[in-house]
Amino acid sequence: MVNLIEVEDEHFTSEKPAPTQKDVLLASDNEEEDDFTDTESEISTESVLELETETLYERVIALKDIIPPQSRRRITDTVSGLSNFTKSTLSFSGKALWVISTSAFLLGVPWALAFAEEEQYVQMEKEQGMMKGANEMLTPGANAAAALGGAQEQQSQPAL
Repeated sequence: MVNLIEVEDEHFTSEKPAPTQKDVLLASDNEEEDDFTDTESEISTESVLELETETLYERVIALKDIIPPQSRRRITDTVSGLSNFTKSTLSFSGKALWVISTSAFLLGVPWALAFAEEEQYVQMEKEQGMMKGANEMLTPGANAAAALGGAQEQQSQPAL
């Protein structure tokens, strides 16, 4: 059978010095509520220097033993799966973007050039039509007389 023995810390067993009213800055009526503080530090300055030089990576590695192996394996599998999914998604996106951009250059640029050339032809035909209309407005009888004169010559010839 196991026997448990309570060992009291000397910090709590030492007698609290009784301050006089002259020594105390803030006096309270209830002395039991006053906290006893030990002015001697038990922490060495070497351990503080070690903590300051320790990197974040070293601290995370030290926490590895706190997490159970099953949880670590599950976390590792999740992170690995997520990174693989991200890599494959980025790889597929890059390849798809390459295919789309090269297709646009190979098919789109010649189509755009042909479309622009067709638009130029349509614009030239409109300009020629406008010039023909402007010439008819300036000399309205010339074309009509030429057309009538040609028609009269055909009528004046005897039929054979």
